[in-house]
Amino acid sequence: MGEGVDPTQMCQRLVDKVAQSKQLMAITDPDLLVLFEDWFEELEEEIISLLNEYGPLDPGELAEKTGLSIRGATFLLSKLKREGKR
Repeated sequence: MGEGVDPTQMCQRLVDKVAQSKQLMAITDPDLLVLFEDWFEELEEEIISLLNEYGPLDPGELAEKTGLSIRGATFLLSKLKREGKR
């Protein structure tokens, strides 16, 4: 596979991320997780509101309007699309 994504490397990164996530869950205060989830829901609502007001936004535009990184905006736009909220 000379071009594109190396599936072995991609799977290894996924396994590493899952392991890291489990480690964080083990040391994170449950109250802090609730606050994060609440913030994340509010952020999704804000993005949906912006999309309703301005129409489709690309990740750069969304990042500019919300103060997110382009990577964060890309993640949230794809998440909302997957969930049928966009």
